[in-house]
Amino acid sequence: MRLWITGVSGLLGLHTAWEALNRGWEVVGSTFRTDLAHAPFPVFRGDLSDPAVLARAWAWARPQAVINTAALAQVDVCEAQPEMARRLNVELPRALARLAARDRVLLVHISTDAVFDGKRGDYAEFDTPNPLSTYGRTKLEGEYAVLEENPTALVARVNFFGWSLSGQRSLAEWFLNQLAAGRREIPGFSDVWFCPLLANHLARLLFALLERKAWGLYHVVASQCWTKYEFGRALARVFGYDPNAIRPVSVEEAGLVARRAHRLTLRAEKLIQTLGVAPPTPEEGLQAFRFQHRWGYPTQVRAWKGREMHS
Repeated sequence: MRLWITGVSGLLGLHTAWEALNRGWEVVGSTFRTDLAHAPFPVFRGDLSDPAVLARAWAWARPQAVINTAALAQVDVCEAQPEMARRLNVELPRALARLAARDRVLLVHISTDAVFDGKRGDYAEFDTPNPLSTYGRTKLEGEYAVLEENPTALVARVNFFGWSLSGQRSLAEWFLNQLAAGRREIPGFSDVWFCPLLANHLARLLFALLERKAWGLYHVVASQCWTKYEFGRALARVFGYDPNAIRPVSVEEAGLVARRAHRLTLRAEKLIQTLGVAPPTPEEGLQAFRFQHRWGYPTQVRAWKGREMHS
């Protein structure tokens, strides 16, 4: 099956492509500014939020399935640039959903746990969202737009970590970089709970859903939820560092621009019922993350990169 991964140079797109290739899928990808000149699959580069560019990209990709990982995901950037956030997080998914419905192409759209306000946690798919930030609001509107245009699409609310092209994109990389530099007072939010999956584990779950032609809204998250402080300490232990280098702090003291929710814990019963298996735990994800580091996986995927384009 020919699979188009939008945002293929991003944290999730990168590892989704790797997993797809390993499953024997025919992969094509698209990026905005990042050149994946050495990727083992064709890559279209352009701004898909431009309707004319999207039309060219769709004709070029000729997909049988699409996984839309393209988004403006930097929370504080969304706060500063709400119109760009709307173009990438609402209007682009809407247009992709319309094209997929027209051509009967399977579509997976990636959303976020940040559609909730985090006041109580333990959210199921039927719970009412209440996002706190521009990022969360635009991602929620993107969910509505996709399912309005294409009711048979799959919308996955996620939280993930992994190896990025820059080596600085994910929370796990940030903690690891601080630990490797010998820092002793590394802040970890003790009042922010989340359910993070390793990006590769998330991609495999998405493929399992796609192969079953699942549709509608799914929470695709780890089967356990930790604070970010606990996550940092666990990562330190897995990589052989002193977990006491991670210090508990409140997110309210961090000086972030956009409001952050405290309890973004999501329930995955629907996912488990559909697939018949529980998703991996964060501990399992960190062990796999360490294994990837040992056998050189980050170097292999980063070798796909070409050069950056700036506007």
